[in-house]
Amino acid sequence: MGIQVNGSHVHWNYLVALEQDLAKVSRFIEFSEANFDTYSIELAHLLLAASSEVDVVLKALCNLKNPEIDHQNINQYRSTVKEHLPNMVAEKCFIHRYGLELEPWSNWVGDENPMWWRSYNKVKHQRNDHFDKANLKNTLNALAALSVAVLYYYKELFSQEEPLEFRDVTRKLKPETSLVEFNEDYVYHHLIVG
Repeated sequence: MGIQVNGSHVHWNYLVALEQDLAKVSRFIEFSEANFDTYSIELAHLLLAASSEVDVVLKALCNLKNPEIDHQNINQYRSTVKEHLPNMVAEKCFIHRYGLELEPWSNWVGDENPMWWRSYNKVKHQRNDHFDKANLKNTLNALAALSVAVLYYYKELFSQEEPLEFRDVTRKLKPETSLVEFNEDYVYHHLIVG
């Protein structure tokens, strides 16, 4: 008996795992504006994990788009994304279950890094003074930012052989996300024949 291995999409799998962990939090903290400042150890864990993965994925994405630069930090990522992937800055994610629309990269329209990123660094380096920054709002935005970064990364990776649309990319990425959703035009829908 053998096992056929077709490859794994490690960044997608990690995103899905983090998303599942965040969905569990919603059983204890309602995802509403009234709770955006709520902070906890679990939210700190998710903020740190999602933001750290954003760093990993953006570095890989930017190195694909602009291999002449050895991307080392968020400011270099911002410069490359704005030059080579300007649409990424305006991307939205949705958590329809709670009526939320997130634009996690919108600060990059200017030259400022996102608030969730600044909060991540404060929680990472000065947790005693800034633990309250590990809140629901920053965690939701960090996971949305990771979702966008992962989607763009796989689009670039898969498009190395032939150009693909986002819909073609989401068709290849399984399992589908269940909390954070992309623009409807980006989602491949399986036809169910009844």
